[in-house]
Amino acid sequence: MWNMNEVKRIEYRGSYVYHIVFDDGLGADLDLTPYLGQGPVFEALKDPALFRQARIEGGTIAWPNGADIAPESLYEAVEAVCIRLQRTA
Repeated sequence: MWNMNEVKRIEYRGSYVYHIVFDDGLGADLDLTPYLGQGPVFEALKDPALFRQARIEGGTIAWPNGADIAPESLYEAVEAVCIRLQRTA
């Protein structure tokens, strides 16, 4: 559950994947491909050079073209990845 957590670290992993870590320590590799078709601002992120320019802004991941993803959405996605990994371990 998201408790106003903020992204504290991101690391590009390749393709459309970033390793995202929140301030409570929750972290995972997250494939952001599903976001790329959600409007013109995200469509631009299909350019790998632009996609790799992500930074942390306002407690979430953001890009120079104005695209960002709500931190609560990211948190839920990272949490789901962690749960899936625990189930397969």
